[in-house]
Amino acid sequence: MSARAAPPRAATARPTTADTPTVLATPRAAATHRAPVVPVARARGLAATQDRRPTRDEILAAHGRTIPDVIAPRLRVLFCGINPGLYSGAVRRHFARPGNRFWPALHRAGFTERVLSPFDQRALLASGCGVTNIVRRATAAADEIGADELRRGAVRLAAKVRRYRPRYLAVLGIVAYRAAFDRPGAALGPQRERIGATRIWVLPNPSGLNAHYQIGELTHLFAKLRAAASARRR
Repeated sequence: MSARAAPPRAATARPTTADTPTVLATPRAAATHRAPVVPVARARGLAATQDRRPTRDEILAAHGRTIPDVIAPRLRVLFCGINPGLYSGAVRRHFARPGNRFWPALHRAGFTERVLSPFDQRALLASGCGVTNIVRRATAAADEIGADELRRGAVRLAAKVRRYRPRYLAVLGIVAYRAAFDRPGAALGPQRERIGATRIWVLPNPSGLNAHYQIGELTHLFAKLRAAASARRR
């Protein structure tokens, strides 16, 4: 913008929402302007855009931050992570760390028509799916969450499921599911237990750090859930 004095009645610049962490819409045409860079941070959140990664300091500062749920009543599937990682906490988007296979597995399994970016996460609702977490706070690693905190998170999750009544709750992480729901013998796949009328299905953790499951096997397991969730209602 010009530094010259403007006429007294000149219109002032409109405020931008680029640094408001609760806005989940995909960045629009303004993202094409590569310089100057979007303002970096506020006291409680990062001004995240698809073409800008958080800095190391911003990631470390995300410890304990929470991410809003992507949720609506009566979804086909409510996917539930263990808790956000620091990268996801920094950008306030679910499964946002590069290398996480959640979004590619959803697409390959047929849940979405394209591979959604974490910045497109609200578009997931149009597919009848949503995202939440057992524990809300972001940590550097899932093993920072103890069994007691997982169990408390499961109680809150159960109340949320009873309120929103999805057809399936898909918990992403067998070890966390066993601890949170006190089911030490649980295996991947459909569970006998329900929360109200909601069926429970357990899938592997899609984190890129989970070397036990590659994208092909994740896709196969996600597709089994999609077939069940797309079948006739109970």
